[in-house]
Amino acid sequence: MKISEMKAGLYCTRCHDETIHRVVYVNNSIQSIKCEGCHRVTGMKINAKKELYEEIYNRIATKPSRVTQEYKQDLSRFVSGMPLRMISKPYRLIKYVNETRKVLKEFKHS
Repeated sequence: MKISEMKAGLYCTRCHDETIHRVVYVNNSIQSIKCEGCHRVTGMKINAKKELYEEIYNRIATKPSRVTQEYKQDLSRFVSGMPLRMISKPYRLIKYVNETRKVLKEFKHS
């Protein structure tokens, strides 16, 4: 699970002008939009557990096709890179769990 942020020029109904807004995403869903001019925040209800379950399901469901595509593209690179990927997987998994835990903690407090 990942929180990302971007700035966009959007029309603000309070400012009655196009101003810079900060848009916060959780995965690919908008969590909140904040006007930089008047600081008005528009929040969206996001079920964090549902987002997490969907993300994990999609990663598991698409893994066989992603692996198949990878070894069809370049078998020698796939085979030679496998030992390093297997060694680094626990570290990548820990990093993912920590990021997800941080996101869930933010949802709990807000």
